[in-house]
Amino acid sequence: MTEPDPIDLDTWPRRGHFEHYLHAVPCSYSITVEIDVTEFAAAVRSAGRRTYISQIWALASVVDRRPEFRLTVDESGTPAVWPVVHPSFTVFNPELETFMSLWVPFEPDYASFHEAASRTIAAHSGSAELFPQGPPPPNTFDVSSLPWTSFTGFNLNIADAWRHLAPIFTLGRYVERDGRTFLPLAVQIHHAAADGFHTARLVDDLRALVSDPSWITPEDARL
Repeated sequence: MTEPDPIDLDTWPRRGHFEHYLHAVPCSYSITVEIDVTEFAAAVRSAGRRTYISQIWALASVVDRRPEFRLTVDESGTPAVWPVVHPSFTVFNPELETFMSLWVPFEPDYASFHEAASRTIAAHSGSAELFPQGPPPPNTFDVSSLPWTSFTGFNLNIADAWRHLAPIFTLGRYVERDGRTFLPLAVQIHHAAADGFHTARLVDDLRALVSDPSWITPEDARL
């Protein structure tokens, strides 16, 4: 695993914001939005790909574009940026009515990531453990899915987690309206890592990515 790159505090424009929201007023916030995924959903069906894995790749792709969503702190509390972060995601076990948390290294190539994630899910599909692969590496961010229901608001209440700077994403059930398909998406952000501007830009990056899903390549056989 590569090490994070320390931030030069003398030239970092957000130094004051970071220190304020990490130490003086520890603060996280959440926002729930609808993402128009009409073209994305059609492309996934046409290509024979898996929806959840494709959603995870899209989130990882936009997260890895922006340093504020790869932020961490070292043991001394100095902020640093991971060169790459990987998605850690929940997978439901319907027989046990519980879930496991898996992770897969991010691959910029969608097809390679889809294959790796499909193998990982298949390998652990019957597990009753929360972390069947062992503890995830520190350079991960979390994705979970609630495909049983849509929602217009969602937030996590995390006690004593003021150094958890990675974003947390929750996906809901698709909503069909006026001939379009929408995805409820909740984003939980530590204010020390990113402001509303940065989170809005992340959402816009995701909207642009799924509106032109030419990156969703077909596979020869459905996994």
